[in-house]
Amino acid sequence: MVCSELHKNQARTSEICSGPAMQCFKFLKVMMILFNLLIFLCGAALLAVGIWVSVDGASFLKAFGPLSSSASQFVNVGYFLIAAGAMLFILGFLGCYGAHSENKCALMMFFSILLVIFIAEIAGAVVALVYTTMAEQYLALLVVPAIEKDYGYQSDFTQVWNTTMEELHCCGFHNYTDFSASRFVKENKVFPPYCCANPGNHTVEELCTEDKARSMDVQGCFKEILHKIRANAVTVGGVAVGVAALELAAMAVSMYLYCNLK
Repeated sequence: MVCSELHKNQARTSEICSGPAMQCFKFLKVMMILFNLLIFLCGAALLAVGIWVSVDGASFLKAFGPLSSSASQFVNVGYFLIAAGAMLFILGFLGCYGAHSENKCALMMFFSILLVIFIAEIAGAVVALVYTTMAEQYLALLVVPAIEKDYGYQSDFTQVWNTTMEELHCCGFHNYTDFSASRFVKENKVFPPYCCANPGNHTVEELCTEDKARSMDVQGCFKEILHKIRANAVTVGGVAVGVAALELAAMAVSMYLYCNLK
C-alpha cells in the first residue's frame, strides 16, 4: 500500500507504507493523547486542590464534614500538591500537545522530563533501601531543629506532628528527646502528651513530664514509618513497579512517535 495522501494535511509523519504499521502508529498516537489528557486533568485537579488547601484550609476541612479529622492531615501538604499538580499538568500538556500536533520538540521535552523523574525515583529508592541510616541522619538535621523552633508555635507544623504522633503512636523524630530543647518544653515545662501514651491502649496522659516520657519510652516516628512501610512492602513494591512500568511505557511510546515523525 502506497501512502500517497500522507503529507497532504502537513502531518509530519514518516512514510510508513505498510497498513499495519500505520495503524499501530495511529493507535499509539491516540493512546498517547488520551493518557496524557488524563494526566493533564489530574494535574489540574491537584493544582486546584493544592491552591485551595494553601489559601483556605479551614473551608477545605469544613467541606469534608465528618471526614475533617482525617482531612486535616492534607491541609499541610498544600505546597506538595501544588508542585505535584504543576508537574503533572506540564507533563500532560506536553504529551498531549506533542502527540496531537506531532510536535517533535514537545515529545522530546515530555520524554526528557519523564526520564529525569524516573531516574530521581530510582535514586531515591536506592538511597531509601541501601542508605536508610544516612537518610535518617540527613532528615534529622532538617526535622529536629524545626521541631525545636516551630512545634507549638507554628500551627500547620504543629498540626502535622500532632496528627502523625496520634495516628502512628510515636513521639518526635527519634523519641521524646527531640522536644527537650524545644521552645514548647522550655516555656510549658511539659512534653507533647503523645510522648507519654500508654503502650497498651495508647491512652494519652494530660501532663507529660520528662520523667514520664523517659519511662514510657515511646518510639520515634521515623522508625514507626519505616515499620509501616516494611509491613506493607508488597503493596508499596507493587505500586512502585506499576508506576515505573507506566513511566517506561509512556517514554517508549513518546520516543516511538518522535522517531516516526519528520
